[in-house]
Amino acid sequence: MPDNTNNSSLGLSRTIDTPANLSDEMKQAMSQFPTPSLNAVKANSPSTKAQWVEQIHLVNTQQKKKVKAMRKQFNVAVELISVAGVHIRKVTPTDISSGFEGKVYIDFHGGAYVFFAGLPSIEEGILIASRLGIVVYCVDYRMPPSSPSHQALDDAFTAYCHLKDSYGANNIFVGGTSAGGGLALSLLQKLKKQSIKLPIAAYTGTPWADLSNNSDSLVINEGIDRILVSYQGLLKAAAMLYAGKHSLTEPRVSPVYGDFTGLPPTILVTGTRDLFLSDTVRVNRKLRECGIHTQLEVFEGLSHADYLVAHNTPESVTVYKEIKQFFLNAI
Repeated sequence: MPDNTNNSSLGLSRTIDTPANLSDEMKQAMSQFPTPSLNAVKANSPSTKAQWVEQIHLVNTQQKKKVKAMRKQFNVAVELISVAGVHIRKVTPTDISSGFEGKVYIDFHGGAYVFFAGLPSIEEGILIASRLGIVVYCVDYRMPPSSPSHQALDDAFTAYCHLKDSYGANNIFVGGTSAGGGLALSLLQKLKKQSIKLPIAAYTGTPWADLSNNSDSLVINEGIDRILVSYQGLLKAAAMLYAGKHSLTEPRVSPVYGDFTGLPPTILVTGTRDLFLSDTVRVNRKLRECGIHTQLEVFEGLSHADYLVAHNTPESVTVYKEIKQFFLNAI
């Protein structure tokens, strides 16, 4: 379906068709949720705590309904546990794959570092548990505006160290999508800096690795990405809220500026219409320059995290099939 898109950054008015090579299921998913207008997205910029709380409640309420339906669809068991004050949900599939017996995956959810607390935090954890056949620990890390930004990384660190003591680093994978992918990278850099044994391998799905406005695809794919649409507006506001008093280019805020030496093998996923395409490509290049084995999967026509948003599609199934094989090869 045509989508009249005004890309103000380029001064161009373009008519963008739905990509021809997508599955019928993905085309159907896209038609059900039309891309918001660029002006509407740019105008959505919470500035007060009250505005953020209202926005977060609205988004999380919608996401909670989706996750409840996914939990039934994929028939996973969910157990809430607490580790040193960090809330974690253990997601266990009906069947464990033979290659993943005794192994676990630690998941960090997306949501621009402000959304998807509580039950919504297990969205991708459900898919990984079911489609990979592995036990998943979903970290419900603290986020602003109720908590300082650094507590997200603190919680990720606490969760990893606890699970490392329980399972051993040689039995752990880590990762996440969007903000979760960025947080996973920040965690790996912190673990490396503190000489803590790293996990077997990592997965970063369209990671928000640079919270500043420095990536090429933020310009090129503005108004093209149906999920994020633009850096301006809510996304920029979330970046500023998460960074707090820190610079947007400080490595623990934007891990693309950090040290990638010695990190584990990593699989990265993005799409040609992804606003974070450049973040993903830049992270991949940084890893490769440090001699790290990577697998970069770029899907035709997909916007930011389309494989997760539209999880009942062949594209989504393929993403997790690739992650599963990458993890198995890393063992």
